[in-house]
Amino acid sequence: MADMKNEPRTYVVTGAASGIGAATADLLAAGGDRVIRCDLRDADVNADLGTREGRDRLAEGVAAASGGTVHGLVAVAGVGDLSPAPVRVNFFGTLATLDAVRPLLARSDRPRAVVVSSLSAIVAADENLAAACLSLDEEAAAEAAAKVVAAGYGQTVYPSSKLALNRWLRRAAVGPDWAGAGIPLNAVAPGVVDTATARRFVLDDPAAREVVAAMMPQPLGFPGPVEAVASLLAWTVSPGNAFMTGQILYADGGAEALLQP
Repeated sequence: MADMKNEPRTYVVTGAASGIGAATADLLAAGGDRVIRCDLRDADVNADLGTREGRDRLAEGVAAASGGTVHGLVAVAGVGDLSPAPVRVNFFGTLATLDAVRPLLARSDRPRAVVVSSLSAIVAADENLAAACLSLDEEAAAEAAAKVVAAGYGQTVYPSSKLALNRWLRRAAVGPDWAGAGIPLNAVAPGVVDTATARRFVLDDPAAREVVAAMMPQPLGFPGPVEAVASLLAWTVSPGNAFMTGQILYADGGAEALLQP
């Protein structure tokens, strides 16, 4: 994705050790750009975004590895556990990542940022839990998630964290810290794609696969290809994306169009 002057850009990709994050990091690197890979392990910067210590480690590691300038951020890192972890990682960890990298983006030419959401945010989210996240009180939101899990609805925590992320992004992207600073910020919301995580939780279980395919019908195929999502993520942080911000882009094989015509 190097620009027309063939000047390599520096990208930060979280969740880069596997799945969509790995595919996106590989695509950006194949285009001649520099990629700082971040994940729990096996990365340039190893950090747990579910903890404050891990978020500090990410901020320090990215600042050191980048030399102080980043052209694009692809925030993929997320978890789908039936616990409060998605609230801490997917929502608060992503916001902390954006906050840490934003000053480095502001120093670059044509900065861009994108986060990974999910089609599930429009299918199975808990409005009250999403609102708890948007209060920006992490401990209160994690406590609300724990109550949802204890009540037997742990499967709603992941989509709720993504719904909250969508709503936060729509508000923040057009504000002074992002659009006001010349930094387009968008989200890509995949449907079910063929990753190791999807195989473990959905695709390898015939019953689960049938239920999820019915809830999230994908006319272009179920599951979808990882490479298609990576390609869209790479474009959103490229110089070519010069006038789009605050958008949720559904890379879901047409599911969102069927569910919300």
